[in-house]
Amino acid sequence: MLDADFFRRWMAATAAAVDREADRLTDLDSAIGDADHGSNLRRGFTAVAAAVGKEPATPAAVLKLAGGQLISTVGGASGPLYGTLLRRTGKALGDDAADVSREQLAEALRAGVDAVAQLGGAAPGDKTMLDALVPAVDALADSFAAARAAAAAGAEATVPLRARKGRASYLGERSVGHQDPGAASAALLVAALAEVAGE
Repeated sequence: MLDADFFRRWMAATAAAVDREADRLTDLDSAIGDADHGSNLRRGFTAVAAAVGKEPATPAAVLKLAGGQLISTVGGASGPLYGTLLRRTGKALGDDAADVSREQLAEALRAGVDAVAQLGGAAPGDKTMLDALVPAVDALADSFAAARAAAAAGAEATVPLRARKGRASYLGERSVGHQDPGAASAALLVAALAEVAGE
């Protein structure tokens, strides 16, 4: 079972991964966006890692606090999208649960991903973070390792796509041939989850 400490470690591992990969995320974003995705997420997840520390006491509370931090510290679309993902996932887990199963997390993450799709008006195939998140949530029913592999494959699969949402969509055909930075960072989030789970 996954307790609050597991979720705190997930956020810390994500912060470390984003810090390590921030330059690559910004390089991806410079090709089809504002060239600030890495620096924005680094600032946001650094704040998250500091905030979740030893508190709070339940998985839901960790994710809600993390989501709130991202919304308040990350500029652009990334803050609201990642913040919504984590807050809605936390809400779906329920405030009273001291620990949750992988299956419960998969179900709650699906609610979070649905909320992101609604907020951004996007769907898989639009060259967004959903291209990594949707297959990851589907695969999480099998294992954490399967979710990580599915997210990585989903992010890679954005390269030949034409962007239909977000800043990259303004580029039209010129968005083809570049990996979506949001899908790349979403794959980092899922990889950190698998890492903390020992898979």
